[in-house]
Amino acid sequence: MVEKHLITGITGQDGVFLTSHIINNKKDDIIYGFSRNENIKTFQKKLQHTLGNNLDINNVKIINNVDLLNEKDVAKLIKEIMPDYIYNLSGPSSVYKSMQKGDKTDKTIIKIFNNLIKPVINENLKCNFFQASSSEMFDASLSPLNEQSKFLPRSPYAEAKLYIHEDIQKIKNDYEVNISSGIMFNHESEFRDDEYLIMKIINSAISIEDKDINEFKVGSLELVRDWSHAKDIALAIYEINKEGASEDYVIGSGVGNNIETILEIVFTFFNLNWKDFVKIDNSLLREGDPLSIVSNPKKIKDRLNWKSMISLEETLIKCIEFKKSKRI
Repeated sequence: MVEKHLITGITGQDGVFLTSHIINNKKDDIIYGFSRNENIKTFQKKLQHTLGNNLDINNVKIINNVDLLNEKDVAKLIKEIMPDYIYNLSGPSSVYKSMQKGDKTDKTIIKIFNNLIKPVINENLKCNFFQASSSEMFDASLSPLNEQSKFLPRSPYAEAKLYIHEDIQKIKNDYEVNISSGIMFNHESEFRDDEYLIMKIINSAISIEDKDINEFKVGSLELVRDWSHAKDIALAIYEINKEGASEDYVIGSGVGNNIETILEIVFTFFNLNWKDFVKIDNSLLREGDPLSIVSNPKKIKDRLNWKSMISLEETLIKCIEFKKSKRI
């Protein structure tokens, strides 16, 4: 049976890998994607990179003329499409940007969610809804973290995500809606923007190899995070929404690595010693950043047989090779 998938934030790294997974597994399904990014050719190139010879995007429809903040337009479109699955991957993913924009980020994330869920409830649509939540919601001092861990948001971004997460629990009780919250931990890929730490490290190593710079600063060597590859996270998103059981899941590798480990892997790839080039500057740290944030993904492993398959080292090498190939 042909089914319809509606993905917000489709041109982001999670959206690209989710789209690729759907195409690979259900090639006749129709995918509708919201995107603020009008550079559709870049999105298509990313799909080509992930799909290779299996590239077939005839059933991928990009919607960039509807504002997700416009309640009436979003409701009209959802009623026209009547999707079987909705994946809300939209909104700014940068915590640091949310710290700068504050209340605007908070309201935007919540407004988009409300605009998507209202027509589902009001029209009693029989679709499965996935909401992208964040490990930033947690009190990280209690790591490793699972679905029952205490929440203590540390940014406007995290506060908005927690507001939605708690609203979802009410929706489950009040309406017959299949809605799940996926609490995602750090994940990267070759499509990650350059402003993020791992890409900054990789780009700096490339620049050092090219002798364009001779120094790079990081805020700490000791910070530990749970990094997965976005391809694995996208598979988890797909499996959670396909299940349609209104269950919330922590999505992460369950393995913590510190920044020093990343530096070691990246600089070794270039036959460089990171200690010769990297300086520590604590002013780069976000105030209140916890030392360690690691997931406990036991629930998703037990219920959906999902686990992170691509190691941190494999992820970093994929990112490096992609970055190097782009400059040839």
